[in-house]
Amino acid sequence: MKHALRSTEVNAELRKRPHRGVFCLLRGKIDPAMQLRSLILLNSVAFRRFSATLAFLLLTLGLCANVRAQRSTRADDPQVQELYAEAKDAQARGDLAGAAEKYEKLLQVAPNLGPAYNNLGALYLQQREYKRAAAVLEKGLKVDPKMNSASALLGISLYEMGDYPNARRSLESALRANPKDDNAELFLSNDLIKLGDFDAAAGHLRQLSQRQPQNQEIWYLLGKVHMKLSEQALSKLNDIDPDSVYAHEISGEVMEGMKNFDGALLEYKKAVELAPRQPGTHYALGNAYWSIQMWEPAAEQFRAELANDPANCGAQWKLGNIVLEQRQDPAEALAQIEKALDICPGLASARLDRGRALIRLDRNADAIDDLRLAEKSDPSDPSTHFLLAQALRATGKTREAQAEMQIFSKLEENAHSKSAERARQILQEKEKSQ
Repeated sequence: MKHALRSTEVNAELRKRPHRGVFCLLRGKIDPAMQLRSLILLNSVAFRRFSATLAFLLLTLGLCANVRAQRSTRADDPQVQELYAEAKDAQARGDLAGAAEKYEKLLQVAPNLGPAYNNLGALYLQQREYKRAAAVLEKGLKVDPKMNSASALLGISLYEMGDYPNARRSLESALRANPKDDNAELFLSNDLIKLGDFDAAAGHLRQLSQRQPQNQEIWYLLGKVHMKLSEQALSKLNDIDPDSVYAHEISGEVMEGMKNFDGALLEYKKAVELAPRQPGTHYALGNAYWSIQMWEPAAEQFRAELANDPANCGAQWKLGNIVLEQRQDPAEALAQIEKALDICPGLASARLDRGRALIRLDRNADAIDDLRLAEKSDPSDPSTHFLLAQALRATGKTREAQAEMQIFSKLEENAHSKSAERARQILQEKEKSQ
């Protein structure tokens, strides 16, 4: 206990700063026997000045005492520990409602225990009680604004309630604190799509795809966003000039992406008619023909493209590829492909085709390096492993050739299994609809 202040010290303090003197009295720094006498010693002007606020000060100190009492209830309090254990036990049994009830009681005992709000909000979210979850989590963030998990859960709750602007704010806050929270970033991506901010959504989805390259939902959403961006770009181009070369080219690209090659060819032909000398127009039309194996019109367009743009290595390579596909002179194909590789040495598809041409010319040893590079670029392509096995066997490297054939067989088997499963699912759907 601190010693009581002497009366002379109290009198001096009261006359100098009456309000501070009252706090001293009320905080128990003066011996109780001296309190009444000390108050009388206050001059009447000073007393009138603070007497109007006396009730307010008493109330304030009373509230402070209540706050101190609440803060004294800590996480290691036996009652808090008991309720927490009961909540966790109920949750483990799958009794989410019972667990939520225990957390509610826990918060009555310890209203400043931030993690309890977080856990209760998560339980409400699991039970799809989004409004209650949001209310609890907002209270928790007032207790502890740095509780990042609560910000993420609040954002998810608001998203599920359809409050997309506020959900965005909470999810972005959570991500600023923890940039690798994949769940929060995925919900934010969906939220941005709902808000029509496709550019921002694409940025987050690209980051997620790098961390989760096998997550199909992320790739689906990224494709969906890019389609929306394409639609927006097409709409803007059409607003400016619906008959421009760019409007027809982008429309053709959208249709080609949806495998609507008839529509794509029509749009690309219009682009060529409008700008026959513009680099890229003939290549786009030729590529559409090439995709559906219409070799002659494709070659014609690639030659026209090279007349406009001699540095187009794609057109140069595909001219060689067409020769190979038509099983014509492999030496001619090799000459075309080498021109493409002189322009673009990193063109992996041209490396594969040069390997094919060299094998047909019985230059198997020369083909191996190109096929190795093609394999490294795309190890999932069965044809590369087959050709490499063929070249290795021809050069006496039997063991390496067998290893490549095993990889080829496994990839082919997986591809056939997926195709068969897809066909089976289609048949089942047809039977259901009949």
